[in-house]
Amino acid sequence: MPIANNHKLALLYMMRELLQKTDDDHTLNASQLIEILGSYGCQADRRTIYSNVEILQDFGIDVIKAEGNAGGYYIGSRDFELPELKLLVDAVQSSKFITPKKTQELIGKIEHLTNEQKARELNRTVVILGRMKAGNETIYYNVDGLHEAMNADRQITFQYAEWSPKKKLVPKRDGALYRVSPWALTWDDENYYLIGYEDERIKHFRVDKMLAICMTEEKRIGQEAFKDFNLASFAKKTFGMFGGHEESVTLRCKNELTGVVLDRFGTDIMLIPEDKEHFTVRVTVVISPQFFGWVTGIGAGLEIISPATVRDEFSAYLSGILQVYKA
Repeated sequence: MPIANNHKLALLYMMRELLQKTDDDHTLNASQLIEILGSYGCQADRRTIYSNVEILQDFGIDVIKAEGNAGGYYIGSRDFELPELKLLVDAVQSSKFITPKKTQELIGKIEHLTNEQKARELNRTVVILGRMKAGNETIYYNVDGLHEAMNADRQITFQYAEWSPKKKLVPKRDGALYRVSPWALTWDDENYYLIGYEDERIKHFRVDKMLAICMTEEKRIGQEAFKDFNLASFAKKTFGMFGGHEESVTLRCKNELTGVVLDRFGTDIMLIPEDKEHFTVRVTVVISPQFFGWVTGIGAGLEIISPATVRDEFSAYLSGILQVYKA
């Protein structure tokens, strides 16, 4: 039975229906809106509809009236356009640290940011993008807990683990707790990393390998080390977020590798022409097997010129690989 004069509920129901069901290709006219409000038990007539439209417009909702016989009301501009929502869905879907269950929950919430018709397009995108996902849902909450510790300016303790051949995370240091001052989170190669301060050094830890994270009552330390810390610069020189010793190296590259070098190290580096086919560049990197793997993958078009110690390390790295394949 309709509830007479229930204007507040009628306004809210009408706003929800317009947001969920309309766009410039799908409208609801006054008669349809009256029928919908009646299904919610709200008594309404055309004057109610006109009045509610004005209130919603005054509130800042872009309710537009389409003219003509097939006209009606629809929501024009929204906080997010469909291409933007597709980007968000793609980011969630491709994130390895978000479990399949949490992925579906987040995408379901993103769908509510548009109408039902466009939400179906987002669903089709999810079906197309099948990617490997993490099985540990605690990662999602670990990230939130780390942000909480940083906002509270507190240190954290945790166990740090590594994968065993039995596909289980086994705590390092026999399960001893790490005590770290958390300063930043970064997303690199589809994994979350904590950038923190431990043993008077800046270190990084993969969040999905951090177990039993606990915020302590002790304040963070390392403020001076992070005073001029540049996360983008840190990520450029740290290949795959693997540790190692930091060096300034000179690379000799073929000109066609310009894009590869700029993509890796950024556009603020100086490329020095050597001849018509080559240039040299000096960059700071963390020397690790991952850096050598990057150089190897590019091939003969890129050469480590200096320092000699890094050339020798790279030569030893390649020799070690060749030994494995010798008969």
